[in-house]
Amino acid sequence: MPYIGKSPQHGNYSKIDDISSGFDGSDATHAIASNSIAITPVRPEALIISINGVIQEPVTDYTVSGTNITFTTAPASTDSFFGVVMGEQLAIGTPSDATITSAKLSGDLQTPGNLTIAGTTPTLTVGDAGAEDAKIIFDGNAQDYHLGLQDVGDKLVLGLGSTLGTTTHMSFDSSGRVLTPLQPYFQTTNALESNVTGDGTTYTASFGTETHDIGGNFAANKFTCPVTGVYLFTTKIFLYGIVASSSLYGNITLIHTFSGDTAAHTLWFGDPGDNSTDNYHCVTSPLLLEMTASDTAHITVNITGGSKVVDLDGPGNRLFCGLLVSGS
Repeated sequence: MPYIGKSPQHGNYSKIDDISSGFDGSDATHAIASNSIAITPVRPEALIISINGVIQEPVTDYTVSGTNITFTTAPASTDSFFGVVMGEQLAIGTPSDATITSAKLSGDLQTPGNLTIAGTTPTLTVGDAGAEDAKIIFDGNAQDYHLGLQDVGDKLVLGLGSTLGTTTHMSFDSSGRVLTPLQPYFQTTNALESNVTGDGTTYTASFGTETHDIGGNFAANKFTCPVTGVYLFTTKIFLYGIVASSSLYGNITLIHTFSGDTAAHTLWFGDPGDNSTDNYHCVTSPLLLEMTASDTAHITVNITGGSKVVDLDGPGNRLFCGLLVSGS
C-alpha cells in the first residue's frame, strides 16, 4: 500500500570525501571514502560525481571497482571534486526458514564450504526427466572426471574430462551390466607358417593379425603390460606335419620378461603325433599371471626328436589373447 507522506529512503546517502588532493593529471584511479570510512559502491550509477562542477556520466566517464573509482580521463591537479554516494544495496535481512523456493534461484550456484543434504530420506536429484544428459563434474588439479547419466543408451557413466561420454572409463547399462571399454585386451592370430620346428628349434610364434587391441599394447608378436595387475592369457596352437615317434616331445611356452630377466611358463607334452594318423596336435593353455607395467609376454613353440617339418596352422587354429583382470 502507498505511504502517507514521504516514502522511506533505503541505504546511507553520504557525501564522498574530497579526493582532489590526489589529482595529478596521470593517476586515474582513486580510493573513495565517506568520513574517512571506505565505501564500496554497488555500481557506477550509485554515485553522483562532479569534476569542476560538471556532472560525470557513469560508466562513460568513470567506473567503480571495490572501494576505488577510475576516471576515463585522469583529472588535472587544478580540477575540483565533489561526489555523493546514493545508498548501498538494499539489505533484506535474513530470510525466514523454508521461505525461498527454487523459482527464486537462477544461474550457477556456488557454496564456499560443504553442502550437506540432511533429512529423514535425503535425496539429491540431478536432471528433470528430460531427454538430455545429466552429470556431476569433479574439478581436479591435473585431471577432471565426470559421473553422469548418458541419455543415449540410458547408461550411468564414469569417465575422464568434463564432457559426458567422450572418454568413458566405466559404464552401467539398464540391465545391470558393467562395461569397461578401455580395459586392456588383445586377441591375435596369424597365417600358416611352415617348417618352423621339430628338430629342437625354439620358434617365436607369429601373431601379426590383431582382431582386438584395446590400448594398443600388442606389437611385434608380443604384449607389453600397460599397468601393474593380474592378466589372463589364453593360447591355442595347432601343429601340423608331426611324425609319430616315441622320442618326440614338445612344449608351448609363454615367456614373461621383467626387469631384464625372464620367466618361462611352459606346457609340456609327449609324442604329439602318437594318437593321430593325420600327424597333428592342438594345444590350448590358459594362464593367470601377475605383471608389472612394461613387462612383456610372447609365445614360443619347440618340438624335438624329429625333423624341422612341423607347421603352425593359421586363423581359427592359432590364437593368443590377454585381458587385464585386476589392476593394482
